[in-house]
Amino acid sequence: MTKPAYQRVLLKLSGEALMGDDPFGINRATIERMVADVAEVSKLGVELAVVIGGGNIFRGVAPGAQGMDRATADYMGMLATVMNALALADAMRQQGITARVMSAIGIEQVVEPYVRPKALQYLEEGKVVVFAAGTGNPFFTTDTAAALRGSEISAEIVLKATKVDGVYTADPKKDPHATRYEQITFDEAIAKHLQVMDATAFALCRDQKLPIKVFSIVKPGALKRVIMGEDEGTLVHV
Repeated sequence: MTKPAYQRVLLKLSGEALMGDDPFGINRATIERMVADVAEVSKLGVELAVVIGGGNIFRGVAPGAQGMDRATADYMGMLATVMNALALADAMRQQGITARVMSAIGIEQVVEPYVRPKALQYLEEGKVVVFAAGTGNPFFTTDTAAALRGSEISAEIVLKATKVDGVYTADPKKDPHATRYEQITFDEAIAKHLQVMDATAFALCRDQKLPIKVFSIVKPGALKRVIMGEDEGTLVHV
């Protein structure tokens, strides 16, 4: 069997990815399918950490948050990621995967706090580590949390799971002639104004020489193909 191309990866999942076709919340069939993909990769011996967003939950309360103080709204979003992380870890448990949720904000009665040496220990033990609550600070996105945690755990690559199978020359939904980049440099992506991640996260990955692979989480088997180094998605590199 061919060996995986990566031994330690950081998977960035958006909260919206958990909704499936629902308007908000967690679609059970969708999360089970995602976890099945994670289980397949975990069985290859790949050390896997996950950063999860909270948009699927926060979307349901967003109308009521209009006009709210930005920091308060961001803290609400962080709590939403904790809920998603707990759901993800429980779905993993049902698939026979041992997962540990670590939160950037203190909620010790619910999940353990993020401590870098402990996270590294869990990864070395073959456990999946789910990082919740973003960076623990308002004004920073979960994309930035993915770049930060990926750098901290010495991940070889950040896998950004989206609903599109890579980075395109234009929006493929609007432009039928749009083509997918197989790979592109950070500088080229900036020059072409390609929205790979938010600017802070993108700059951090570039400065740390941490490559990003953008791929579709809704495409069956895509995660494994990325891990095996096959032509899947778009690689953004130095």
